[in-house]
Amino acid sequence: MAKQLRSLLSSCLLSVTVSIVLLHVPSRVHSATLKSDIEALQALMQAVDPVSIVRYSYLHSWDFAFDPCEAAGVFQGILCTFPADKSANRIMAIDLDPAGYDGFLTASIGNLTELTSLRISKNNFRGPIPETIANLQKLTRLSLPQNLFTGRIPQGIINLKHLQILDMSQNNLSSKIPADITTLRSLVQLSLSNNALCGRIPDLSALWQLSTLDLSCNNLDGIVPNLPMNLRELSLSHNLLSGHISPVSVLQHLTVLDLSDNRFSGLIHREILTLPLVERLNISNNQFTEMEPMPYPREGLQLRVLDAHANRLHGHLPISLVNIANLSSIDLSRNLFSGRIPLEYGAKLGSSWKSLLLEDNFLIGNLPPQFFNGTVAVRANLARNCLRCPPNIRFCRGGQRANTECVEQQDHST
Repeated sequence: MAKQLRSLLSSCLLSVTVSIVLLHVPSRVHSATLKSDIEALQALMQAVDPVSIVRYSYLHSWDFAFDPCEAAGVFQGILCTFPADKSANRIMAIDLDPAGYDGFLTASIGNLTELTSLRISKNNFRGPIPETIANLQKLTRLSLPQNLFTGRIPQGIINLKHLQILDMSQNNLSSKIPADITTLRSLVQLSLSNNALCGRIPDLSALWQLSTLDLSCNNLDGIVPNLPMNLRELSLSHNLLSGHISPVSVLQHLTVLDLSDNRFSGLIHREILTLPLVERLNISNNQFTEMEPMPYPREGLQLRVLDAHANRLHGHLPISLVNIANLSSIDLSRNLFSGRIPLEYGAKLGSSWKSLLLEDNFLIGNLPPQFFNGTVAVRANLARNCLRCPPNIRFCRGGQRANTECVEQQDHST
């Protein structure tokens, strides 16, 4: 009887042990994830060149012998929902690693209708972005930057009403920006930079939650439209935009403003220079001709960096820049400024001003005495002007303009 009890006990313990072990082995038999979701993942993987799926990458871990949502550690880069009503699990997020995957984004991605986040950045996905992306109406984040996508921005993207982050930067997209993109009222970040987008920027003022707008490095033309009032970062650089920039002057929450490398012209209004929270202002490589002075000191401004080089700014150097208390870096090089360097500039040099670039203008006369102080730790350049610049002054290295150039410019100014 004792032997039978021991045998029975051993059998029970073995059964329990086997059961516990089986609980830790991913199931190969029963699939708890919706079949169409699994098929969409399979299609995604099959559209990637196997040679580009390197060892230890996320896609290398995908093994469809196991359930994507139940197999812990097997499907890296995947998050799932686990409904309380015991219905099928769904894929809710895909976040692929930047492993250099070479492939396409197939239309079946539109079957993952519970996706809230799709992030496929820094890879080599190419071809068009499938129109079925419009089916993913629960998306809050769509990030496809630094790939090789071509064609247009899918028109159906305007159906993604919950989208907060839209990033398609650094691809080869070549369409216009859909005018109806303004229906995406939940957008906080919109980045379409470094593509070949063309046409005009639509009126975006209805995107009242938008904080970051980056449309730089495209072929966008026309004027600056009305923009969202709550913008904090705005980059429109390296486009073909023209006209004036007054629509920007009302954006009181901006901290970064880059309008460089366009065709803007006319007056730089003081309202642009005195936006209260802007720390870096880049308006270089345009066709501006004047900078409106500020009549009194402005203590509360956050502006630290002003870059206005390579414009057509003329007249005397703007003395009112000394009224911006936090300003430390000024680049007014490659313009048409003439006259003397204000003594007020000398007083700022080496104290609050740490960088002053004035080369390639038509400045004349002697230097303020502070420029002769060789111990001042500043970055400055006064080369290629019409200054009386002693040869031992390091700020003037590179020489001055020929007398004929200086006389011609003075005659033109008068």
